[in-house]
Amino acid sequence: MTTLQLVGLCLFVVLLGFIVRNIHWPEFVASRQKQHMLFGCAAAVFFLWIFRASVPGDPSPSVHFMWLVALALILGFRYAMIAATIALLGATAIGKESWAMFGINGMLGIAAPVAFSYMLFMLAFHKLPRNLFIYVFLCAFIPGALAIALKIALMSGYYVLDGVYSWSTVKDTYLILIPLLLFPEGMLNGMTMTILIIYFPGLAYTFHDKFYIDGK
Repeated sequence: MTTLQLVGLCLFVVLLGFIVRNIHWPEFVASRQKQHMLFGCAAAVFFLWIFRASVPGDPSPSVHFMWLVALALILGFRYAMIAATIALLGATAIGKESWAMFGINGMLGIAAPVAFSYMLFMLAFHKLPRNLFIYVFLCAFIPGALAIALKIALMSGYYVLDGVYSWSTVKDTYLILIPLLLFPEGMLNGMTMTILIIYFPGLAYTFHDKFYIDGK
């Protein structure tokens, strides 16, 4: 484990510790719905993360859809972090990720995109008109596209700094994938939230009828 990997692991453990301490666990244990949503979303993210691709040829970083923006909108920041961490544990346990990279994947692949997307949601909620168009496009679709670009950019910086891949490899086989993933990732998150708020609006933690439909 390199120094950067150790630092990433320590930071991620501290962050998770803070999150766990600030969750009202008796309420979670008493709520079957919250339990089903948390573990159901974790399972969905796990299966999504299993399928990944990389540029053929020389060894290069792999990419996969994240679905973290929808996860944050459905569960809220703290539960989204826990669900994504469970999914990361599963993906690492079956060999899709390395244990040495657990902290880096947690900080750059989970915490940064989730925090970024939730910050955009909060800005839109407090600064923009509250309607369905704003919620779907400015809280789900666009943040979804930006979140995957952020993750790839941050991971690229790590790969180069820690000597995992050369800059030319990262530039030619990893960063080049950003334009190809922006729209699909945005569409995945946008369609998820569109379907959810139409048929099951009560399941989304960040969606409230009185704000986005009644206009209060």
